[in-house]
Amino acid sequence: MDQIGKSVIYQFVEMAIREDVGDGDHTSLSTIPKGSTGKAYMLIKEAGILAGVKVALAVFHQIDPALKINPLIADGNRVKPGDILLEVEGSVHSILLAERLVLNVMQRMSGIATVTNRVVQSLAGTKTKVLDTRKTTPGLRFLEKEAVRIGGGVNHRFGLYDMILIKDNHVDFAGGIKKALDAANEYRKTLPKKIDIEIEVRNLQELNQVIDHGGVERILLDNFDLDILKEAVKLVDGRFITEASGGITFENAYDYALCGVDYISMGALTHSVKSLDISLKSDANKPVDK
Repeated sequence: MDQIGKSVIYQFVEMAIREDVGDGDHTSLSTIPKGSTGKAYMLIKEAGILAGVKVALAVFHQIDPALKINPLIADGNRVKPGDILLEVEGSVHSILLAERLVLNVMQRMSGIATVTNRVVQSLAGTKTKVLDTRKTTPGLRFLEKEAVRIGGGVNHRFGLYDMILIKDNHVDFAGGIKKALDAANEYRKTLPKKIDIEIEVRNLQELNQVIDHGGVERILLDNFDLDILKEAVKLVDGRFITEASGGITFENAYDYALCGVDYISMGALTHSVKSLDISLKSDANKPVDK
């Protein structure tokens, strides 16, 4: 898969199936004769941006490689109620086993992609891009960040290992901005990989300390009001990448972008998103074109 490793998907599906099935899907085992085959389709019931198709295909194939899947709409496409996104044929037990996991993944990812795309569209005409955060569902971060990417957003650091992000608590515990930056720059010299440093500042005084010190690639301007944010961007004057966070909503994202920051980060992309309504139906109920 493009952004998600196959081994990660495999482990995720194994865990999810163990959680759901336990010692057996007793409903299907008791009502559907063993060996029964059939067809089903996935139906879009709400407008949005589709995400999770590639993950769904991986889930179906892992549960039963004999299933025949016909994807009709690709990730990133805009969908509307009544659209059929894929068809699946094969063992009824396998289809029903995969149903809830596939729907949970696709509904969640499509919801995230939809709201992300909404923000991306609102920023059109500005240079600002929208970032996700680490405010994700434990164990599902790889899916949620992939959904942000599909929706047109940009992935921030994936975890604690791929960027040094010095937050306010780090600064306070380290004894101030200079000490924190000195220590971080010495530390990254010992690493066998290249890693960027970003630091959060809470006011213009701290921003000036960072500008004077240097040794960072990105500055996080946290909870700045719009007037102060504009002043902060002027002070930086393109010498560092700028990111604004805190208090940014779908309604005011454009106002923050007009301040000239390179990025805005929004935890709401992943921590409080409504899933897109999608369902799986047996082929017997499939609408017939007239």
